[in-house]
Amino acid sequence: MKVLGIETSCDECSAAVVEDGSVILSNVIATQIELHKPYQGVVPEIASRLHTQWISQVVSAALKQAKLSIECIDAIAVTNRPGLLGSLLVGVNFAKAMAATLGIPLVGIDHIRAHLYASQVEHPLEYPYLGVLISGGHTVICKVNGYDEIDVMGTTIDDAIGEAFDKVAKHYGFGYPGGVMIDRLAQKGDPLAFLFPGPSLQKGDHPYDVSYSGLKTAAINQLDQFWNGSAEKSDENIAASFQRSAINILTKRIRKALDDTKLNRMAVGGGVAANSLVRRELTSIDKVEVAFPSMKLCTDNGAMIAALGYRYIADGHVSPYDLKTSARVAAFKRSYP
Repeated sequence: MKVLGIETSCDECSAAVVEDGSVILSNVIATQIELHKPYQGVVPEIASRLHTQWISQVVSAALKQAKLSIECIDAIAVTNRPGLLGSLLVGVNFAKAMAATLGIPLVGIDHIRAHLYASQVEHPLEYPYLGVLISGGHTVICKVNGYDEIDVMGTTIDDAIGEAFDKVAKHYGFGYPGGVMIDRLAQKGDPLAFLFPGPSLQKGDHPYDVSYSGLKTAAINQLDQFWNGSAEKSDENIAASFQRSAINILTKRIRKALDDTKLNRMAVGGGVAANSLVRRELTSIDKVEVAFPSMKLCTDNGAMIAALGYRYIADGHVSPYDLKTSARVAAFKRSYP
């Protein structure tokens, strides 16, 4: 089964063809980074307009890269939640029109589930495993019992980890996208130049939840307070210290979740999964098999949408041609060991 996957939830316009859920025949990603760079963030109106202009060409490029005609496509999977509503509508309406015209199955895909599934395309893990989604919009620690069976254990109570990276980078003028620039600067910095504090979660917060608002505020507004007094106050040292603190917050919760669930398998997804320190820290956890997507599957992409779509369609779950979109995150079951 050859599934065309379409992803337009934010600022990446992507289409991919995946065969039988695991063979990536094509994965075309048209990035809008340069066009949003002057604003140091994604402008929703610009994003949706660019998707409208690009989507037909991106789908055609994906078919050409896969060396297939449109008649060879057996089904279409498309992101329908969560994300920027205007951007989602472009992809969903294009997918609905194409599927209805060809008379083939259509399936709407939850963007969060797709990121949690992305590593399965290249590095399949046996269920259950610990799932970690880290991106600009989401920070989720969960137990993954199946491709559509996810129990959320912890989330951020304020900023997502990628959002904190972006805001700190924007404040100091490191460049855009912020997470990438901080990772690059951190390679040459001293991670102990600034000893930023960890979050102080309140009574009632769950033990796997994370918080980044305090760290972001400390890095932006209280820099001198946490300076060790001997290191240079350079961009490299700020980036390295902030990155170390941000990832320490995450890894502490992940280690606790692994210990409490007794799981020895973990899959990591989302844009921050491309961070070099995240990869080093999580792969160093003893006796735990860790699966990361390749770099191209960390960002928003059509391949993860098509691969997960295959699983739904193979199990007989399809969407109507009047598939709706939603900007909101779907309700997930909350569970603790």
